[in-house]
Amino acid sequence: MQIEKNKILDRAHKKPILLDTFYSEKFSNQPIVIFCHGYKGFKDWGAWNLMAKSIAEAGICVIKFNFSHNGGTMENPIDFPDLEAFGNNNYSLELDDLNDVINWATKTFKDNPFVDINNLILIGHSRGGGITILKSSKDERIKKLITLASVCDFSKRTSTIGNLEEWKKLGVKYVINGRTKQQMPHYYQFYEDFKANEKQLDIEAAEKQLQVPHLIIHGNNDTSVSINEAYTLHRWNPKSKLEIIEAADHVFNVRHPWDKSTLSNELQTVVSLITTFVKK
Repeated sequence: MQIEKNKILDRAHKKPILLDTFYSEKFSNQPIVIFCHGYKGFKDWGAWNLMAKSIAEAGICVIKFNFSHNGGTMENPIDFPDLEAFGNNNYSLELDDLNDVINWATKTFKDNPFVDINNLILIGHSRGGGITILKSSKDERIKKLITLASVCDFSKRTSTIGNLEEWKKLGVKYVINGRTKQQMPHYYQFYEDFKANEKQLDIEAAEKQLQVPHLIIHGNNDTSVSINEAYTLHRWNPKSKLEIIEAADHVFNVRHPWDKSTLSNELQTVVSLITTFVKK
């Protein structure tokens, strides 16, 4: 197994991106899966490393990364020392980050005999699911899409966060991070960017326009993103495949930190669904 952790993607006039790659040398022409974390998430959260290794062992190259403005740094990708970056994050930046990661992947693995750069799949968790839906509807390089506990609407999450007038007046509002207890800022630019790019950030329109197979996975015990959002995505795109994981919560019954050497039964089911979908 070839695993490289914390590779730095430097970009001109942009914040760098931290990436991990996993692939097996037992298979040739492996598809590439790029994993996008969710809100207040990061690539090393919980069992994501174990999940990536499990997928890679099945003969699939896995790339996961931290969005450039997720609040982590190159030196500390786990916690959120860069709250200024977090406050300046927005959906447009995340779409741009993902595009740069795709470009990096196709360039990095171009001559690698174990990897097929023409077979590219996106996986997005939670808010990252919304990002991958938007990207998959526009980028012909992407051949399949998998969303885990995905949101189906950015509008209601952006417009209804607290009092808009107060947010505009103060220029910032804060959310508590349950794990680190930090007060995490959202600058008003987040709302302004959404309104300026509302058409391009319409998940419903993107889902209806999807030309690639879409696997929708959701737990029926998810209290963070309602299972109704999975049903809604499936309704918008009846060709999609919907899989409900019984008794699974928003993170498929794993936690951070995850010190066990095995996945939860629910996340193992997710991995099995992913590998079957990617390889068929």
